[in-house]
Amino acid sequence: MLPLLFLFLSCGNEKVKAPAPFGPVPSQSQLAWHEMEMNAFIHFTTNTFTGLEWGTGAEPPSIFSPSALDADQWIRVLKEAGFKGAILTCKHHDGFCLWPSRFTEHSVKHAPYKNGEGDVVREVSDACKKHGLKFGVYLSPWDRHHAAYGTPAYVQYYRDQLREIFSSYGPVFEMWFDGANGGTGYYGGANEKRTIRGSTYYE
Repeated sequence: MLPLLFLFLSCGNEKVKAPAPFGPVPSQSQLAWHEMEMNAFIHFTTNTFTGLEWGTGAEPPSIFSPSALDADQWIRVLKEAGFKGAILTCKHHDGFCLWPSRFTEHSVKHAPYKNGEGDVVREVSDACKKHGLKFGVYLSPWDRHHAAYGTPAYVQYYRDQLREIFSSYGPVFEMWFDGANGGTGYYGGANEKRTIRGSTYYE
């Protein structure tokens, strides 16, 4: 029994060389993303006041009227909980923008929140900088409010909004898209069914 125990102990002291990488090796940016471990997703928009998972696009901006929105408190609590990044839903499928976009009137600039002077994207972005969290955005490609959805004109509109977000609220560490698109919707009052081919529409 003693010789076996000695062999076991002596093997434990040997330095083992790390194996050579096999197959795809993650890049430095991929490793950095994994090391963040926890990111929060914040969805606070017209849906908060209607109780709908997906808005129709017909909701008036007046419905967005939070009385005690405190983005600094959101981000401070996330920081205390160990999150390293926060991703804000800046525009969901209903098309309402949480920033005063130059490209649409369907935004906080026509909401009661801060008498039309509010900018939730700015507030969250600034709070992330203050508390040391990375700031990310979700901007829905599908827009049930926009009358041009499904045409080339909407693609330009969406690209303009992406540039607006990235140039005004950065740095942005992550951008979220999703595959929800088309279907029966408001579409500027048409209330018709529209579909797009996601693999080619935004080219």
